[in-house]
Amino acid sequence: MLLRRLHRAPAPPRRLRPRPLPTAAAAARSVVTAVPLSLGEERGRADRAPLVLLHGLFGSRANLHAVAKALVRGGSGRPDLVERLISVDISPTSTTPISEFSSYISAMKSVKIPDGLPRSAARQLADDQLRPVVQHPQLRQFLLTNLVEVEGHYVWRVNLDAISHHLVDIMNFPVFHKPYPGPALFLGGSDSPYISSQDYPEIQRLFPKADVHYIAGAGHIVHQDKFEEFITAVLNFLPPP
Repeated sequence: MLLRRLHRAPAPPRRLRPRPLPTAAAAARSVVTAVPLSLGEERGRADRAPLVLLHGLFGSRANLHAVAKALVRGGSGRPDLVERLISVDISPTSTTPISEFSSYISAMKSVKIPDGLPRSAARQLADDQLRPVVQHPQLRQFLLTNLVEVEGHYVWRVNLDAISHHLVDIMNFPVFHKPYPGPALFLGGSDSPYISSQDYPEIQRLFPKADVHYIAGAGHIVHQDKFEEFITAVLNFLPPP
């Protein structure tokens, strides 16, 4: 915070006009182009195959950085490519009926932040405006990781318009007929609706060697709500090095 000493009475504060927060892809049109992927790497022992972590909607590689570091320290060597699979709080079924992402997107679009605010003040203002719709504090902080400053303006770095337009497709799951033969773990939060007993038949059909495990007290962002329990569950599923 920059503190400035005033030797005379300050001028009346300039009135800042809030405006709807634009999306980072406001200039996108009908042309579809490839987007280069951003990735990070945590190096472990060279004789061990990699463990690939893929984040979900509204996420980024930064969300799983601490998880990657903890798993590198704890082991996770794999002899073959995709020897086993872990699905974190998601089922191979449509999640449209239970998803609240549509309301989250609407709330993010309606956020208004004046130009020129310090980042901390902008985040607090956005947090206050999201709170009536996104009531879970940790979920709001997760969404706010997408708030970035571009030339003095605060924008969402994710393409909210495109996500909103294709949300049903994103929340659906493709039709597969050939099952995955390897071991699989469906790791859910006990307080989240994204893996339910109604999903078990489809999980069993597509992943016949799957186990379902719930972490008590965790919501949809399992690794953030119960970090230690999440790491333990992952390491217990992976074979010893």
